[in-house]
Formats: sequence, structure tokens, C-alpha cells
Amino acid sequence: MRILFTFIGGSGHLQPLLPVARAAAAAGHVVAVAGSARQSEVIRAAGFEAFATNVVAAAAEVTGPTRDLAPVPPVRREDGELEFVQNFANRGARRHATAVLELARAWRPDVVVRDEADFGSGIAAERLGLPCAIVLVLAAGTLIRRDLVVAPLDALRADHGLEPDPELALLDGDLVLSPFPASFRHPDAALPDSAFSYRPGAVDGARDRGRSATSRRAYFTLGTSFNSESGDLFERVLAGLDDFPGHVVTTVGRDLDPAELAPQPDHIAVERYVDQTELLPSCDLVVSHGGSGSVIGAQREHEDRQPVSQGADQTHNAERLVQLGAGIALDAATAEPAEVRKAVHTLLDAPGYRDAAGRIRAEIAAQPGPERTVPLLEALRR
Repeated sequence: MRILFTFIGGSGHLQPLLPVARAAAAAGHVVAVAGSARQSEVIRAAGFEAFATNVVAAAAEVTGPTRDLAPVPPVRREDGELEFVQNFANRGARRHATAVLELARAWRPDVVVRDEADFGSGIAAERLGLPCAIVLVLAAGTLIRRDLVVAPLDALRADHGLEPDPELALLDGDLVLSPFPASFRHPDAALPDSAFSYRPGAVDGARDRGRSATSRRAYFTLGTSFNSESGDLFERVLAGLDDFPGHVVTTVGRDLDPAELAPQPDHIAVERYVDQTELLPSCDLVVSHGGSGSVIGAQREHEDRQPVSQGADQTHNAERLVQLGAGIALDAATAEPAEVRKAVHTLLDAPGYRDAAGRIRAEIAAQPGPERTVPLLEALRR
């Protein structure tokens, strides 16, 4: 069987697809991945044929600081929801509907597997009469406002000769695959009864490797998309970690120079990138932007969470984490070092947060592995 995986956006939209893609390839199926040209090297490194659905302009030479030091604007949930509509239900959907339609006609997949936000690929699959599965990439699920996306998606459907979809059946496709624990999904974005939840990575006894009985470890990340637009947020959070009782690892991404945050105390290390799967098992605390990958990655390893939300689905994930009692949410625009410091010590000292995270981790550990998704994809073709 030939399976075309598609995503719209960056690493946070690609990474949830890869465990399913690897499982499908291991079962003998032919797999290709289509999406942002910036991720093509990552796709090929994972062992798959990569199809770029956009053209990336050559990067301009950078001779000075790489950060925008303007103050971080107030984080408003509504702004992220409206931005999502424009970027994904409008511009992105239109671009991918055309690009994936042309690609699918040439590559001739039997099944399309798209990321949750890649509406255009769903419309392309529908035009070609291909079964389409959806992999969720938004942990809380409430970033997609049905009342806001229905109009632009129906307009795009009309352009492609498809009937209106007032019930938004497009959002569920033929199969929904969720790499998140069901309890984390907000009740307002409940999964269909046919959805299949799986565990994207291993959960085993190795989670405590590298942990010390006398020294703790924290990880601070703003993900892959918001580093250069974070104003002085790095400085404020790191100042709040200045008395952390252990070692702190901070990542700034490919667009920033770690030297811009120097000097730091000896217990704080600033890197461009670390492999979260290797680092998280040895961490006691994670401070992040609240992206779906880092939130669920930390819960899989049972860490306390402190989201500092900046946009996209981050405010939604932070709200859900607080509702479940597994973290504390701070505002990226206003959080001062003293507030960060207080939240850090609260998370470390109050056992309720770790107990809540442990319940989520146990739920993740009980879910089947990604190999169990393959028969479901095979059934779509039949």
C-alpha cells in the first residue's frame, strides 16, 4: 500500500506523524511525506521520501543580534484562534489543496494521512476519492473553532467543485488517530467514538536515567517557532531559575545564538538544540511555551509543567494543564523573575502537581504503540 503523509506548518505538525509513518514502513508499506521544505532534511533523515509543498526563500545574511527584543504582546486566546483561521483554514488550506492534489495525482497514494490542521490535504483527498486519516497535533483540541473555520473551508470546497460541509465532516476524515491521552482533550473538542488513541513513544523503566538523589534538573524551551520573537522572555525566565536547586538546560533554537544570553550562572547551560527524548527522562521540571509536543512529552515522563504561553494552541494547552492540576500557567508578556521563581518552587514542593502528572503518564503508558494504527490504515483501503 502507498501512504502519503502530509502536514502544514513546522516541526510540531510533522513530528506527530512520524511514529505512524515508521510503523507503516516497518509493516512493508511505501511511505512518503509532504509538507514544508524546511522540514525536508528531517523527513529524509527519518528514512522517507520528502515532497516539498512550498518554496523557501534563501535566508538573508545575519550580522547582528537575531532576536526581536520588542516587548512580548499580551497573550490573548482569541488572537491565536483568529490567526489559526487565516494561516490554516484559509491561506494554508488553499495552498495545500492545490499542491497535494497535484502530488497525489502523480504519486498515486492509496491512503492519505494528514495532520489535524492540514485541511487542504483533506479536500484534495476528497476530490480524488481517497480515504483520509487524521493525526491529531493539537493536544487540547480547542484551537480549532468550528464556527470560524466553516466559512473559509466551504469557500475552498466550492472552488474545488465539492458540496458544502456544514457539519464539518472534514475535521474527522475517515479515521482519527490521537497520540495524546484522551483525558487531556478538552470536553468541548471531544473525539469521535471511532478515534484511536495510541502512545507515540516508549514509556519504560529508563525514565529515571540520569536523575540524581541530591541534584534536580530543569528544562526550559520555547519550542521551534517563537524563539526569535520572545523579547526578553528568556532573560526573565532564566533569572527566575537562578536559584534552581540543580542543573538547568535551556534551548534557543536554530535561529538564535546561545552567546546572546551569556553570561549565565554555572548551573544554567544554553544550547541551540537537545533531543527531548533523551533529556526529559532525567528532568524534574519543564518550563515551556505550552506547545503540544513539549506538554505531552513532559507528561509522558511525569514532570511538573510550567507553561509560559505565547500563542497558537499554547494558551489552550496551558489552560487544560491547569484544569488537570498538572501545571502552573504564566503570561509571557507579564511574567517577572519573582513570579517564575515562586511557580518553580511551588511545582517542586507541592506533591499534587506530580501526582496529577503521574495520572496522565499512567494513561499514556496504557495506550497501545503506533504499530496498532497500521491495521486501521490498511482497513481504509479495503
